[in-house]
Amino acid sequence: MEEKIRARLEELRSYLQADGGDLEIVAIEGKTVKLSLRGACGGCPHATITIKDGIERILKDEIDPEIVVERV
Repeated sequence: MEEKIRARLEELRSYLQADGGDLEIVAIEGKTVKLSLRGACGGCPHATITIKDGIERILKDEIDPEIVVERV
């Protein structure tokens, strides 16, 4: 499952990079994914929405409904 998560996150990075941001995978512990947002995304007031309504929702829909994404 970790390989699937990493692969999908790499695909999603291009969307963040297009807006001047990026993400870093800090850790994947079971079904918990810890991410750090960088660049424009790091200080964006919508970062929580990006994490929960964007990245987490996609991972839940496509990989496993029990995945939780945390911003660190």
